[in-house]
Amino acid sequence: MNSALTAFRYVIARDLLLAMRRKADVLTTLFFFVIAVSLFPLGIGPDTELLRKIAPGIVWVAALLAAMLSLGRMFADDHRDGTLEQMMLAPQPLGLMVGAKIIAHWLLSGLPLVLIAPLLGLQFGLGGDALLILVASLLLGTPVLSLIGAIGAALTLGVRGGGVLVSLLVLPLFIPVLIFGAGAVEASVTGLGPAAHLSLLGAILLVALFFAPWATALALRIAVE
Repeated sequence: MNSALTAFRYVIARDLLLAMRRKADVLTTLFFFVIAVSLFPLGIGPDTELLRKIAPGIVWVAALLAAMLSLGRMFADDHRDGTLEQMMLAPQPLGLMVGAKIIAHWLLSGLPLVLIAPLLGLQFGLGGDALLILVASLLLGTPVLSLIGAIGAALTLGVRGGGVLVSLLVLPLFIPVLIFGAGAVEASVTGLGPAAHLSLLGAILLVALFFAPWATALALRIAVE
C-alpha cells in the first residue's frame, strides 16, 4: 500500500516537473482560454444584459476547447520514451498510475482555467454569486474533462492524426458536462438556483472517477500491445 501511494505521488510530481520544463505547453492552454473568452465582449459590444446571458456558455465552451488542446500529449511522451511500458511492468496497478497522470493533467490544464475564470467573468458583468457558481461548476466539471479525455487519448495513442481523432471521440461525451456546467451559472444568473445542475455535475464526476482510470488503463494496454 505504501509503495503504491509513493508511486502515485511520484508520477504526479514527475509530470508536474516535466511540465515546468515545457512551460509553453501549459501557457498555450491558458492563453487560448483567455483569448477565446475575451474576444466575445469585443465583438458583441457593450450590451450588458446580452453579455450576462451568453457568458456561461462562452466560458464553458472555451474551457472545453482549451482542455482538449492538451489531451494528445497526456500519454504521447511516455509512450515515445518507454516510460509507459515501465508503468505497465511495475507492481503497482496501472489504473492507479493513470489516475496520477490524470490528476497532473488537471492541475496543469484545468485548475488554471478555474482560477482565472472569475476575472474573465467580470468582462460579462457577472455578479458575485454567479462568479462563485462559475468557479464551483468548473471545479466539478474540468476534472471530468480530464478523466474522459484520458480515455480518448489512450484509445488514439500512436495513431496518425490522433489529435483530431481524440477530439471526435471525446467531444460528444463532453456535451453533458457543458450543458450542466453552463446551466448552473445560467440558473444562478436568472435566480432559479444552481443546485440541481451542480448535483448532476458531481454525480458525473463520481462516476468518471470510478471508471475512467481503469478504462484508460485497459485502452493503454490495447494500444501498446
